[in-house]
Amino acid sequence: MQARMKNPAMIIPEAMQAIQALQVATQKGDVPAQTLALVHLRASQINGCSLCVDAGGCHAKQGGETDQRLFSVAAWRSTPYFTEAERAALALTEAVTRLSDRADPVPDEVWNEAARHYREPALAALLLSISLTNLYNRLNVATRQVAGEWKP
Repeated sequence: MQARMKNPAMIIPEAMQAIQALQVATQKGDVPAQTLALVHLRASQINGCSLCVDAGGCHAKQGGETDQRLFSVAAWRSTPYFTEAERAALALTEAVTRLSDRADPVPDEVWNEAARHYREPALAALLLSISLTNLYNRLNVATRQVAGEWKP
């Protein structure tokens, strides 16, 4: 497999700087790093971004995440390995990532459960992180970035 081109954010340095600044900001939003890693992995799985699934899993492991939880992210609803707050974040991730899949893309039930576990600044960071992952995924999938070629 070969990429169609470099990642567009690598071609336009100002874009990469803005993306990296947003990444840093989301990490300061009072959401546990492990939760952000799970959210990144789940959105990347949904979007079929092999580069982000690969890199996200590696970074999560470096951050102390277990294989058991990483292997179970795709089936988070039916495994006992996630906290209620993580489940709320994963449900929100799926809703925000799959906006066109239903008439009410982010139902009140999903939103209210996330809001029950995360105060507004953390919820903002979570939404920004989900959206940023979707940006990464779209750039990488469209240009066919190759998993394993990223540099940690």
